[in-house]
Amino acid sequence: MTTEERPAGRGAGAGPVLLGVRHHGPGSARAVRAALEAARPGVVLIEGPPEADALIPLAADEEMRPPVALLAHAVDEPGRSAFWPLAEFSPEWVALRWALEHGVPARFIDLPATHTLAWGRREDEEGARGESPLDADPAQPADGDHAPGTAPAREPEPEPQPQPEPEPDGADEVRIDPLAVLADAAGYDDPERWWEDVVEHRGAGQGDALAPFTALEEAMAALRETYGSGGHDRDLVREACMRLQLRSAQREFEDGVAVVCGAWHVPALRRKTTVAADKALLKGLPKVKTDMTWVPWTHRRLSRVSGYGAGIDSPGWYGHLFSAPDRPVERWMTKVAGLLRAEDRIISSAHVIEAVRLAETLAAMRGRPLPGLSESTDAVRAVMCEGSDVPLALVHDRLVVGDVLGEVPSTAPAVPLQRDLTRLQRRLRLKPEALERELELDLRKENDAARSRLLHRLRLLGIAWGEPAASRGSTGTFRETWRLRWEPELSVRVAEAGVWGTTVLSAATAKAEADAVTAEGLADVTALAERCLLAELPDALPTVMRILADRAALDSDVGHLAQALPALVRSLRYGDVRGTDTGALGEVAAGLAERVFVGLPPACAALDADAAEEMRRHVDAVHGAVGLLGDAPAAGHGHLRARWQSVLRVLSGRDTVPGVIRGRAVRLLLDDGELAQDEAARLMGLVLSPGTPPADAAAWIEGFVGGGSGGGMLLVHDERLLGLVDAWLTGVPVEAFTDVLPLLRRTFSAYEPGVRRTLGELVRRGPAAPGAATAAGAAIPGFAAELDTARADAVLPVVRLLLGLDEMDTRNDLVGVER
Repeated sequence: MTTEERPAGRGAGAGPVLLGVRHHGPGSARAVRAALEAARPGVVLIEGPPEADALIPLAADEEMRPPVALLAHAVDEPGRSAFWPLAEFSPEWVALRWALEHGVPARFIDLPATHTLAWGRREDEEGARGESPLDADPAQPADGDHAPGTAPAREPEPEPQPQPEPEPDGADEVRIDPLAVLADAAGYDDPERWWEDVVEHRGAGQGDALAPFTALEEAMAALRETYGSGGHDRDLVREACMRLQLRSAQREFEDGVAVVCGAWHVPALRRKTTVAADKALLKGLPKVKTDMTWVPWTHRRLSRVSGYGAGIDSPGWYGHLFSAPDRPVERWMTKVAGLLRAEDRIISSAHVIEAVRLAETLAAMRGRPLPGLSESTDAVRAVMCEGSDVPLALVHDRLVVGDVLGEVPSTAPAVPLQRDLTRLQRRLRLKPEALERELELDLRKENDAARSRLLHRLRLLGIAWGEPAASRGSTGTFRETWRLRWEPELSVRVAEAGVWGTTVLSAATAKAEADAVTAEGLADVTALAERCLLAELPDALPTVMRILADRAALDSDVGHLAQALPALVRSLRYGDVRGTDTGALGEVAAGLAERVFVGLPPACAALDADAAEEMRRHVDAVHGAVGLLGDAPAAGHGHLRARWQSVLRVLSGRDTVPGVIRGRAVRLLLDDGELAQDEAARLMGLVLSPGTPPADAAAWIEGFVGGGSGGGMLLVHDERLLGLVDAWLTGVPVEAFTDVLPLLRRTFSAYEPGVRRTLGELVRRGPAAPGAATAAGAAIPGFAAELDTARADAVLPVVRLLLGLDEMDTRNDLVGVER
């Protein structure tokens, strides 16, 4: 509609139409639409950063699907950013769409983002503070706020500036929530419920369209008269900026001006101040060069549940209220029924009818004009969930909050890296989604391998769209499982990673090279080499390998070398699956293994308990790595296994090596078939002899059968070893038993429940002492032929005390069980 065709609205002399709203309020959104239709202003001014004016036409694009957000970030520091989220039911979004549909100019009038981001850079973050849901500071993620920014954008206090007028009493108190104050004055203990009753359940278009805004302005004026800025000191600067923009628009447009802003600001915009006073408040504000664009947002990010204070607990419910043409409760119950039926719950039409009736009854009993979310939730719990909160939690997550992910047009401004990522997502059919899902990849398929490379490259860039997960049903290297979930903050990470390159490949390559140079330890470089192979970055690998070789040559710490070796060997396996040339990597890994072999025995001498346990883990890791390295074609070193076995023999027989390492060395040799069972039993017998200190013997046992290495099954199937342990344990002196008990408890508690149960049964039956003979066929081999009544009598008092039985009955029961 052109200016000539537009009905006469308020003229310049009538003053601006100030529409105070609650951000993300569907009732406010309906009221704004009705007020704009009635006033027909010549320009619509909206609370938001003026740098986004050029992006307003994109709101009319067919590809634009709210929820979306305006994203501002510092050009030279992309991680410093701020968001202004808008949902379909946000009053600001409704105002934008109305202006575009009616050919009316729309502008943002809040403090420019160039000051917002620079202000946050200068000040330290002062922590989370409550913010009014009727107002918004576009740079702070305040609880109940409208347009907060992500870290590291902050809410600082401004430098001392000239004040337009002194603050009234109470202005220095804690930051107030105007909505909570009004609800309390009305006798409500819940601000959300009060707002629903007075606004959300009020029909639009009934009577004067401006009446709700007039009433809300009067309430806000009373609050500001009492509380001043209410602790929101930065609002004074923002409101000065808005007043200057409002004056400029009034001079430019004769058909009247409409302003859509947080209701908290309306009294300040109505206040008569001088231009000089407002300009004085804005003088000297810091600046930073910024870029702005539209990015997708989610309902979950509009909810406090996600840890992001956007002012509403239930964006899905508010979206329903805004979109439902009539009978909102009936339509809501139908949605709930559809969700529960999809989860295989039996929900009939009768359930829906009864839930609606119950919700309406509850609303009448509670004196509410219409059923709200609380009444609807109580009805769903009672009727459809049978009183259980488990299905109700699903309703809250899927419907009350929701997983809606917005879309922005491809023509929206974006950094080159974002455009390349979007192109790859479309080519690989890997659509960003707000709902977490698992993705199974078979790396033998070309498309799945390309998806894997993309996800690994993004992780290397710090863009955690996907997180690796354990694959079900397969441990092969040709399978990968990812958990994918797109969060709005990832748009910031993409912009931040844009400094490394214009494509995902070039950016990941540059980032890997930079990380290799700045890596603190050898293990960090080897882990980076593994990630380069996973991400298939051939141009970065030579740099990483050169730094890896230099670090390995200079690092003499055996622990560091042992930590680095497993990652290198895993990289060889990944290279085999992906067809990558890993010859140079194999040579470095083999050289690293040789250095570990030489340095490990001296490094294992004279260690305390904690250091010995850490070194035992290194021995396990090296053993697994050598097994893979000896099989890797790229290694070309078949003698590595033999060299490692000789090292284990040295460790197993050297008295200066802690018992936990000696025991593990014996166990590894036994598992590889390099040590006979008789020899292992002999070594255990020597260690468990009376001449060995109990603590050292217990450590040896932990190394041999502990650490989740299958030692429990070894004791179950080798009665000689179990007999040796049992005989040693029963012979430990009383004064030393309490010292070794924690170590033994840690060893045996790591076994599976079935293994522990079997071992307990074997010990209860009584293993024979080593070398003891038993009557042929009299009992299970290795166990006594008869019940040891003396040992049974020893436990009778305790059993009688626990079960409340007399001594004779208890003994008879135990004898019966044995038989």
